[in-house]
Amino acid sequence: MGNNLDALTTIFTEFYYWVTVVFMFLIHVGFCVYEVAASRRRNHLHTLMKNIMVIPLITVTFFFFGWWIYFAFPNGPFIFEGKGLDFAAASGARPWDPKMGTNLSDHINGVFWAAFLLFSWTAASIVSGAVMERIRSGAFWILAVVIGSLAWIIDAAWGWHWDGWMVKLLGYHDAYASGVIHAIAGGFALGILVVLGPRLGKFAADGTPRDIPPHNPWLVTLGLFLIYTGFWGFYAACNIPIISPEVIGGEIVGATWTATNIYLAPTTLSAITFNFLMSLSGGLMVAYVVSKGDAFWTFSGGLAGIITASAGNDLYHPIQAMFIAGFGAWAAYKLHFWVERKFKIDDAVGAVAVHGYAGVIGLLICGFMLWGQPSSPYEGYATINPLGMLIGAIIMFGLLGFLPGWIVAKILKAMGMLRIPEKVELEGLDFESAEAYQAAIDDVVAAEKALV
Repeated sequence: MGNNLDALTTIFTEFYYWVTVVFMFLIHVGFCVYEVAASRRRNHLHTLMKNIMVIPLITVTFFFFGWWIYFAFPNGPFIFEGKGLDFAAASGARPWDPKMGTNLSDHINGVFWAAFLLFSWTAASIVSGAVMERIRSGAFWILAVVIGSLAWIIDAAWGWHWDGWMVKLLGYHDAYASGVIHAIAGGFALGILVVLGPRLGKFAADGTPRDIPPHNPWLVTLGLFLIYTGFWGFYAACNIPIISPEVIGGEIVGATWTATNIYLAPTTLSAITFNFLMSLSGGLMVAYVVSKGDAFWTFSGGLAGIITASAGNDLYHPIQAMFIAGFGAWAAYKLHFWVERKFKIDDAVGAVAVHGYAGVIGLLICGFMLWGQPSSPYEGYATINPLGMLIGAIIMFGLLGFLPGWIVAKILKAMGMLRIPEKVELEGLDFESAEAYQAAIDDVVAAEKALV
């Protein structure tokens, strides 16, 4: 590790990311609680199992190829300066490389991999809520791998990498992933929903949408508060905790060791603590007003507020963050119901609005509010600008989100693999387990009667 200061820095960084990963695990716990609470009783087990199996499926695929994509794809490929895949940079991320396992000479790769892996779980879990109560488990798991270990990590390489082509050419800036995780997941979910169709009974004969309220509003509240807590850890995981000036160029930070954002621009945990809590507060207050005190949308609005402000929350003033978050919560609520009425899209938990629409709005606002600010500390990179952020939003929500979600869903539908049969949907996705359980009870009762 070199001298004692280097060793101490390495151990601190290792522990820092390990702690953020543990915090981010609460996001997945929150999604599980939240989705089960939002689903109807006859679908609880299916909803829970669908989300739980995201963990092993994405973890394994992310180990084998997802992590490699992040380091190999920052150039597009073939977009920036005619460069293609960066095989050299990705040489430590192949599953057989020494860094991808027990290796006392490397303390960072595993915890850094895990932080990005938890981002992958989050992207898939966002989609899970939108499509619940009518999608086949196998179809969802295929879609989860597509977004978790392929689509989102490509967009991370393009726009959430210090050397990404979108950062260099477009001035794309998305410090805490308004677009990189949330807009792409919202777009991906929307692409699936267009093909999947609404739940039975969601729309009346005249097309009027019916409200299907959460089964357990108290667990919805608990689930969302767990997501808030994990999201706070997510903010910390989007930073590099301490880095020497030599790594990013002495002219950038002088002689001072510092924390940086994902683009290696100096920042502090203090700054993002202000902005995270002010974003949450702005979202909650406006969502309470616009929804007329509806608990589900008030709590969801807090999340939408954080997501809207996240693109620029490394540079916003806390009061800016609060107002931006409030606008995002208002827009997400209004857009959800407008799209539902106009296009008959049944998003069971408002995930497309809270994550997708709020994420896109956050990118567009960032382009205007931070116009002219450096997208990166490196010279020669494009500055943040509205056009670059608009193009970035289209890439995130549309090209890497909606399009692959729609295409894979169409393929699965053509193969008869996407949606459960109508009978199963009416009786409940858990009916097979319930029948087996009842059969076991009947056997016990029959055996007891035989002994009498």
